[in-house]
Amino acid sequence: MSEQSLRRRVAWEAARLLFTHEETELFRAKRKAAQRIYGSGFRRSDLPTNREVQAEFRRLTEIQSGGPYAEKLRLRRLEALRWMRLLGPFHPRLFGSTLTGEPTPEPCIVLRLFSDSPESIRRVLETEGANYRIESLPPEQRKPHGPTHRIWLRAAFAIHMRVYPYRQHRRVFRSRGTGRVLPQATLPELEELIVRWYPQLWLQHQATQAQKPPDRFQVYSMLLAALEEVREDPWSHPEGDVLYHSLQVFELARQARPYDEEFQLAALLHDVGKAIDPKDHVAAALKALDGFITERTAWLIEHHVEALAFREGTLGARARRRLMASEDFEELMLLAQFDQQSRRQGIRTMDLQEALQSLRELARMCGE
Repeated sequence: MSEQSLRRRVAWEAARLLFTHEETELFRAKRKAAQRIYGSGFRRSDLPTNREVQAEFRRLTEIQSGGPYAEKLRLRRLEALRWMRLLGPFHPRLFGSTLTGEPTPEPCIVLRLFSDSPESIRRVLETEGANYRIESLPPEQRKPHGPTHRIWLRAAFAIHMRVYPYRQHRRVFRSRGTGRVLPQATLPELEELIVRWYPQLWLQHQATQAQKPPDRFQVYSMLLAALEEVREDPWSHPEGDVLYHSLQVFELARQARPYDEEFQLAALLHDVGKAIDPKDHVAAALKALDGFITERTAWLIEHHVEALAFREGTLGARARRRLMASEDFEELMLLAQFDQQSRRQGIRTMDLQEALQSLRELARMCGE
């Protein structure tokens, strides 16, 4: 960090100490702030001027009075909300001054994501036309429980993302210095905070969203495109990537049930969770698709692994009876059959966009 940036941080910390009445004397506030930023070995020349501290103090008071900083903070929080929604499948969490509201010399949006497939995050960014840079940390440079990738994004505000293994998505982050839990917000928590901070704006936003519902096919496209980078055991899946496998399953489903959009969607989307959480791809798929598929399609996806076990004779009697009691049992077993058959090389299929266009046309025929 440059000397100028450090100096600005000392000025802000001194202003904060005065603002919160931790200190009442300007010089004592500057010394305490410098000790926190530089350590005990700071020099007198490291201290900011009184004018620099007073400028930061004015920025703090703007938050209380609704001044320019408060307006920028509002826009930054809404931008964070927008990107957290776009990156919802990766369990985004917001940290830093965008959440706490504390003014900082170089404010940016700090997000932490959780995924074992950073390529799927890249797909989302590219679909949005984002200007970004991604850095993969070599294994020898990764700290225990640290991020695997860093992403810098230029949007309406600077955004810094850190990507952690998916298994850490329930982790609580703490300060290295104090051990205290860091202020952090999940997407649902941030939405609740926005309602509390800006109730009138939230009502307007909700009205706009109601007029422009999200395009579910764009959601499908983003999730499916990431499967092109996911490969499984070549012995059990010699066909190659998971996207090619999914398109094979879809082709068989389309031929068997040409007018059943829900069944065709289950065939195409049943493995999308493998780009998010390979260890529990069914749960990951259902979470990512929540609100974008019907209950019937979700049921077929939820139970397709059990149906494979049913066909192989390894499913327990109670689970077998439960599946057989469903009115969609026949389609579920068809899905399992097509899943097993779609593991071949050299099979001609539609490409991804052709498959989605076919489903769009089928949806229009059904009155959507």
